[in-house]
Amino acid sequence: MTSSGKPSVLVTGGAGYIGSHAVLALRDAGWPVAVIDNLTTGFRFAIPEGVPLYEGDIADADLLARIFAEQQTGAIMHFAGSIVVPESVADPLKYYHNNTAKSRALIAAAVAAGVPHFIFSSTAATYGIPDVAADSPGVSEDTPQRPINPYGWSKLMTEQMLADVAAAHPMNYGVLRYFNVAGADPQARSGQSTAGATHLIKVAIEAALALRESVSVFGTDYATPDGTGVRDYIHVSDLAAAHVLTLEALMAEPARSLTMNCGYGLGFSVREVLDAVDRVTNRKIDRRIEGRRAGDPDSLISDPARLKQTLGWQPQHAQLDTIVAHALAWERKLADLRAG
Repeated sequence: MTSSGKPSVLVTGGAGYIGSHAVLALRDAGWPVAVIDNLTTGFRFAIPEGVPLYEGDIADADLLARIFAEQQTGAIMHFAGSIVVPESVADPLKYYHNNTAKSRALIAAAVAAGVPHFIFSSTAATYGIPDVAADSPGVSEDTPQRPINPYGWSKLMTEQMLADVAAAHPMNYGVLRYFNVAGADPQARSGQSTAGATHLIKVAIEAALALRESVSVFGTDYATPDGTGVRDYIHVSDLAAAHVLTLEALMAEPARSLTMNCGYGLGFSVREVLDAVDRVTNRKIDRRIEGRRAGDPDSLISDPARLKQTLGWQPQHAQLDTIVAHALAWERKLADLRAG
C-alpha cells in the first residue's frame, strides 16, 4: 500500500489507446500508477508526466519482479497485446504468443509476487458470431463463447487461465469484454494514435481530414435496417471508468471475481457512423462499397446490465456525435504532435 492509502496499479500497454485512458482515469481518481510498455504500438507522449514508464516486455520476469518491488504493486490492469483480427488469421502464432503466452508469464509473475488483483482487457470476439434471440437486449456474459478467429481464442484462453489461477491462488480478477471502443479523452489528453488503425470512427475521421481517400463499407446486404453492419460503440473514457470501478469492487470483495461486457446496449450501423462523421466534420466522406468480410455478424450489441448493476456504472459520453467529436479533436491534436 502506498502513502495515498491506495495500492499502486501497474498498467500494461499503458502507452497505447485504451491503456493510456485507463492511466488517466486512475490518476484522476487518485491512484498511484506505473506503466510497462514495449512501445511497439504505444507512444511516450500518451503517458502523463510523473507516471513511471518501464520500457520492456510483459514476459520479462526479472523486470516485472523489479517493478512490483519498486512500485509496491497491488493490482494489474492488462491491456498489452495484439488486436487486429485479420492479422490474427494470417499470423496466428503471433497472437498466441503475444496475447496468450505472454499473459501467462505476466500472471505467473503476479502470483509469485503476491499481487492480489488482476483486470484483463478481453473482447466480444470471444463470442464469435453469437446466437442471440431477436427479443434479447443483446449479448450477455452467459452467451456461449465460440471464437471464430485466433484473436478471439487468444483472449478466451487468457480468461480461462485467470479463472484457474484464481481458484488456486489468492488472486481475484476482472474480465472486461469490450465491444467497439471509440472516441478519445474529452480533454484531448489521449486518443487513438496508431497509424493504419482499423477502427471505423478513426478511419472515417481520417478520411474527412483528407488523410485517406475513402472509407470502405464492407457489405450492404445485412439483415439490418439499412443493410450495413450494426455495432455497439463505447466511448473509451467510459470504458476506462469501468476499469476503475472494477478495481474498487475487486478490492472490496477479495474472494469475488467479475466478468462483464462493456458496451452501451445501443447499436449504430456503418452508415449511421459515417453520417455522424459527415455531420460533425461538416464534410462528405467518399464511401467505397465492397463485399462482406468473412465472419462479420449482422449485428453485435452488448447487454451491459451486469456492468451497471454490479458497479453502478453509468456512461457519460454515450451520444454518437459526442464520441465522434472527441475523436476528431484528438485527431487534430495528433496532427500537431506529429508536426512538432
